[in-house]
Amino acid sequence: MGIGGGVGAGLEGVRASVAALDSLDREDAFLAAGVGVGAGVDVLQRRYEIRLERLELRSRIAAQLAAGQARDAAEAVEFQQAMTPPDASVQERTYAEMSVVEEIAGVLTISSAAAGAFVEQSRRICSLAPAFEALSAGAMSWQHARIVADETEGLDAAGAAALVAHFFDPDAANPARGAAPGDLVPARFRARVRAWRERHHPESIGKRHAKGVADRRMEYAPDRDGMAWLSLYLPGDTACAIWNRTTATARGLQGPDETRTLTQLRPDIAAALLLGIGNALAGESEAGPAGVIAIGKVPAPRADVLVTVPVFSLLGLTDEPAVLDGFGPIPASMARKLVADGAESFYRVLVDPRDGAPLEIGRKNYRLTETIKRWIRMRDGNCTFPGCSNRTPDNDTDHLTDWEHGGTTDVSNLGQLCPKHHRLKHNSQWIPDPATRNQPPGWTSPTGRHYKPEHPDPEPTRWPQWLRTLFSGASEWETSTGATEQADVCVLEDISFVEELGVPDDPGPLEGQLPADPFPEWNLFLDFEELAAHGLSC
Repeated sequence: MGIGGGVGAGLEGVRASVAALDSLDREDAFLAAGVGVGAGVDVLQRRYEIRLERLELRSRIAAQLAAGQARDAAEAVEFQQAMTPPDASVQERTYAEMSVVEEIAGVLTISSAAAGAFVEQSRRICSLAPAFEALSAGAMSWQHARIVADETEGLDAAGAAALVAHFFDPDAANPARGAAPGDLVPARFRARVRAWRERHHPESIGKRHAKGVADRRMEYAPDRDGMAWLSLYLPGDTACAIWNRTTATARGLQGPDETRTLTQLRPDIAAALLLGIGNALAGESEAGPAGVIAIGKVPAPRADVLVTVPVFSLLGLTDEPAVLDGFGPIPASMARKLVADGAESFYRVLVDPRDGAPLEIGRKNYRLTETIKRWIRMRDGNCTFPGCSNRTPDNDTDHLTDWEHGGTTDVSNLGQLCPKHHRLKHNSQWIPDPATRNQPPGWTSPTGRHYKPEHPDPEPTRWPQWLRTLFSGASEWETSTGATEQADVCVLEDISFVEELGVPDDPGPLEGQLPADPFPEWNLFLDFEELAAHGLSC
């Protein structure tokens, strides 16, 4: 960003925020003293609102100050580099930079390792103008900025710039949709950034996954109070299956005579399975021993797992990542294996190659209620309440407009809510927006603040070169150019045949019916004679 650049603008933002905070402080003091309170003014309500507004302003100021700290750290390194003689050796330059890091560690009273990480994150954020500007404006927190720094690590300059443009530049070729980065809780923002990174990483997720598998391990870390942590680093589908099995078994144990919570039951079950305690489950609760139960006799509910797969990945024509519900991006090969070999608990979700939107959920039966529930779960991802990441099977499929108030049972009037926020909705003034087929509801708080929906960020499917060439007539293209995207539009206008292949028998119009699944039996789509009939070949 250049030595000494951008200081004035950053300070102006802080001054404006502090001035707004001072104004609120004065208003609150007047209200407390009863000065200038007009008729009809609800003093307590206004003072409550002032607290929320001050919290918001202080959060913005903290972000603006964090931007200043990041800039100072990055520029300190630049100044040190400028002072280092041009003919200095590599060793001399290394020690000069180490000295800067130690100085920063002393000034901030943090460890050398923490200072080193802070300097690297600061330099990366300051080199990505849109992200730094958002931090300087207080539009996102330092925690959000760290996520950008972490997820751009390992990407080249062009890749990092593309990631930042997608999330922070509304004029980008394919900007992120829905809530702005700073309006997402950090965990949700990281999930979205990581999903984009996995999809656009120059090295395929399959190759990176193979390297990760080689690093699988188990780690043990003693903790306080006679406790310890046991961690497993495993392939995502294996870890997901372990989690789902322990959770399903735990749910089967819950009942009026079981005093342990779901959170307590999971480790008890995992320990019993790993230690082979006579295929039995033992544990203790606050009330005393909970007894021993044979695991094989536990009525474990089935855990439905959604696997979202781009059409061409499912066919093996591209290696575009799929998405495993509750985990995130996985290699296409893993998704194909889950769908082909997977138990009935896996439901594959195909996405439209034209816009990345979901087509339909695979099913073995066509019971409307279960189909819609899976659709809502796939569309929403988790509880739709602002900031909530609860994605357990305990979530409710709720009518946004209550049934007794004229609400209908279709995807535009349904949303996923965890039990806590379901109860809050019916006992407070939190109001959901209408949903759409591909977008969950936003929310309006009792004080009038509006929170945009935090829906997934789908992108058009990547097309195999032979198929793109066949329809567009183009011999070559570059996927990173705007011309490519325009060419994609031409290609996608000519694929109406995709919707005609394998259309299932329709049971007739039903209330809230979803779009027909064009690939009810995906493996039948591998009939290359049918593909050839449409002029296609591999």
